[in-house]
Amino acid sequence: MSAGTEERRVAPAARTWVHRGDGAAMLLVTASLFFVPLVRRVGGTLSISDLVLFGAFWVAVVLGPRPWSRPLRALLWLTALFQVSTAFTVLANPYSANVVEWAHEWELVAGALVVGWAVGASGHVRGGFAVLLAPCLAIAVLAISTSLSQLSAGNLGPVYLSWPFGMHKNVVGDVLAFAGTVLYARPAWLRWPRRVTWPLFAVVALGAVASQSRQGLAGLAVALMIVIVRRYPTNKRSKLPLLTLVPAAVWWIVSSTQAQVDSGNTFNSAYTRLHWYAAALDVWRSDVPFGAGLRWWYTDRFPLAIQPPNAELEVLSSTGVVGLLGFTVLCVGALVVLWRTNPLYGTLAVAVVANRLVQGQLDIFWVTVQTSIPFVVAGLCLGHQSFVDGGGEPALEGVVT
Repeated sequence: MSAGTEERRVAPAARTWVHRGDGAAMLLVTASLFFVPLVRRVGGTLSISDLVLFGAFWVAVVLGPRPWSRPLRALLWLTALFQVSTAFTVLANPYSANVVEWAHEWELVAGALVVGWAVGASGHVRGGFAVLLAPCLAIAVLAISTSLSQLSAGNLGPVYLSWPFGMHKNVVGDVLAFAGTVLYARPAWLRWPRRVTWPLFAVVALGAVASQSRQGLAGLAVALMIVIVRRYPTNKRSKLPLLTLVPAAVWWIVSSTQAQVDSGNTFNSAYTRLHWYAAALDVWRSDVPFGAGLRWWYTDRFPLAIQPPNAELEVLSSTGVVGLLGFTVLCVGALVVLWRTNPLYGTLAVAVVANRLVQGQLDIFWVTVQTSIPFVVAGLCLGHQSFVDGGGEPALEGVVT
């Protein structure tokens, strides 16, 4: 144990019957997390992340640990309610992309939760996080190196990665915001020392800045504030990000947006978003209760084929008032469930999900890795809590690292 670390072991909670899952299968599911951040498209609309997550889900369901914990069951019921609320638009708008996306959105939330939970509950949480963060760190290094190359050529623009495959600046920023949240929160049960996590946090934060993704930086700022402000015995985190990184991110987001508005250039991202918002509302008015259907922008029924860059407008135009109500219940309910979870495990989970919800206010929400990663992380946290409560590992309390 490192110097300055105080640890007190407490008796585990009352134990119930626990099945840890098939060992080899859970190692396979753990290894699959490496591919979750990979956004490269395979066969058109699906990505490597989608395909791997789909396969890992079924392995986790059939061969994973049992029983599912109470918080996980609560979250899965919320996802089921959302699926029911969006089923109406599938029936009202019969086309193949509608049905595929209906299942895809469930996979991105419920499937990711189950996969993360299975890894944590089988005792592989540390390996799971390490495997998940490895490609994120590679993305950060590529973003920084690309940014330095651009700066040397006099290019002050955002980073769009082209190797080993194309990644939009918002994908880069969002993914690195999740990695930064994990590294800064650094739950005591991960046993990751500060001398390792602080340099890694600096790398992913610089990568996020290089991306110039406003929603990524906004989400990271909110996540860091949640981790800093929420008090519990093991929360001994530096306030430096709250005093430097968070205000700097907020200032840059506000100033850059204001500059776009003041420029009068109707083709910049600020004005374009306002145009897309108005178009999404026009699409919604075509069917107020049930919306125009999931992925309506892939059809030729409307003049503007753009996925709305706002979570609520995306859901409203696609699924109508009924679907938006289900989405609201899912989002608020998930935050409540995770907030009520033991802070030792729930703080990181609620911070990373809140991170994604903030991002979704400024960009598209239902999109592959940006939606699945936070729910995988939440599942990992809840799964490890179940592992500890079931006697798989002694509980820790009063740990200062």
